[in-house]
Amino acid sequence: MTDNQPSIPGYLDYQRREYCRDIQCPLQLQLEQCSPGSEPYERIRAECVRACRHTTYQFHHWLIQKGYLVVRKSCAAAVDGTRRL
Repeated sequence: MTDNQPSIPGYLDYQRREYCRDIQCPLQLQLEQCSPGSEPYERIRAECVRACRHTTYQFHHWLIQKGYLVVRKSCAAAVDGTRRL
């Protein structure tokens, strides 16, 4: 998969931080004011990783509302070709 090719043909992949941008997360808005890799950017990003202000429940329901599907390969088609239970 490349950056411009979806992992499933005919579908769009979730783009990193799309949820954060859409809900206008205050930390995301601060990140957008910083240069990637700068000290302020990395400090804010670390806060996102360590103490996100939103729950998995909120994110999951946002995905559903936006029409995203959460998919995985079947056991028979595991990435390494082995069958998993």
